[in-house]
Amino acid sequence: MRPRPGEVLHFSEDPEISLFRPHVAATARQPEAYVWAVDGAQAPAYWFPRQCPRAMAWTAPHTSRPDRERILGPGGGRRVHAIEYSWLERLMSVELFAYRFAATSFRPFGDPVPHAFVSTGPVEPLGPAEPVGDLVELHREAGIQLRVLDNLWGFWEAVVPSTMQFSGIRLRNATPRPDES
Repeated sequence: MRPRPGEVLHFSEDPEISLFRPHVAATARQPEAYVWAVDGAQAPAYWFPRQCPRAMAWTAPHTSRPDRERILGPGGGRRVHAIEYSWLERLMSVELFAYRFAATSFRPFGDPVPHAFVSTGPVEPLGPAEPVGDLVELHREAGIQLRVLDNLWGFWEAVVPSTMQFSGIRLRNATPRPDES
């Protein structure tokens, strides 16, 4: 599920939203109220249940061969998304929906490289919510390795200092680090 040209997407487990109003998320690092959306490059990071912790890594032009081999492994493609076993059943059963918006209603967000799009005013979707479908199959079709681990922290701690690009979402929901339990 990717946006069409001139669109951005918002993913939700709620298929009944008719108007998106800016708000300050409980986890926000900024005080401004926004409606959040993503482009096609960032969409795969949201092919998960909303609260699912996930650690993601992908190659970039500056990624070293040893890091690529260590993080992705043989035959690993260019991108990997890791979740914990405790979220696998939910990943396979969640009903996720995508809302399409006109990209002109949003501006890039993130510095130095934008990672999202935001609107400071209310935004109506271009149409009804669309079912996203089988999230595991979406990963397969996109060539994204989906890795299931007991605990995300070892993977995350290997990715962060590497030359890979990376993102972690909802990591506060992950199982505690082994040394914290």
